[in-house]
Amino acid sequence: MITKFIKMLGNDERGTSAVEMGLICALLVIAMMAGLESFAGQSNRLWNTASGAMANASGP
Repeated sequence: MITKFIKMLGNDERGTSAVEMGLICALLVIAMMAGLESFAGQSNRLWNTASGAMANASGP
């Protein structure tokens, strides 16, 4: 009886696609976070440069 249950459990593939979709979504979120982090750093440098240029241009 237990061996029959284990064999049946081993052949069951109903949740496979849900697990695969979950892994794909997780990888997409990680890639998006890495891209946004890079974008945020570049944007911050751009605005700091613009701020510095404006401060120097309006100086005495």
